[in-house]
Amino acid sequence: MEVMYLLIAASLILATSFVIAFIWAIRSGQYDDKYTPSVRILFDDNENDSSDDDQKKDNNNK
Repeated sequence: MEVMYLLIAASLILATSFVIAFIWAIRSGQYDDKYTPSVRILFDDNENDSSDDDQKKDNNNK
């Protein structure tokens, strides 16, 4: 039974530290980006397209 008290105390300390870390992250401004999520769909993902084009060129040259 004494182990249960120890585990409950440890879990409360751990949960409190996570809450404090979350509040610190919010106050430091890590979640303040409101522009990027709204325009992310408008940007092309060119990294994958260029590798596909290179592979197609290699296959056509053979």
